[in-house]
Amino acid sequence: MRQLVLLVFLAFASPALAVQPGEVLADPALEARARALSEGLRCPVCQGETIDESNAPIARDMRLVLRERLVAGDSDEAAVAYLTDRYGEFILFRPRATGANLVLWLAPPFLLLSALAGAGLYVRRSRAAERSGPLSEAEEARLAEILKD
Repeated sequence: MRQLVLLVFLAFASPALAVQPGEVLADPALEARARALSEGLRCPVCQGETIDESNAPIARDMRLVLRERLVAGDSDEAAVAYLTDRYGEFILFRPRATGANLVLWLAPPFLLLSALAGAGLYVRRSRAAERSGPLSEAEEARLAEILKD
């Protein structure tokens, strides 16, 4: 009984694909290419889901267009380029490293290196402050005077 409950739970826990039976291509090789390309294409409505996972009407349109392009003989790159031209670079889960997207690719390493450099300077200065030694008598008198106020 436990195994049956576990099996039912796992069946519902798996990700559901929104690809309808009428959308599936007859050629298994083309369908496999379409599924592989769909993994890199984001639904413009759902944003966190691929077009195969989304039930949004625009995702269905994108799935159909992708399959039409593949049936027409387009290469993988040409089919994705067609969809990108039509819907914009936003639909790519991995944006190209060109133009304005270059900032997306270069900002994280730059920020990491900047943070490491800042931390290094902080540690270096704090160690230098520790090495300066105890206060002189004049400094202690000045400190006492400041603390009285």
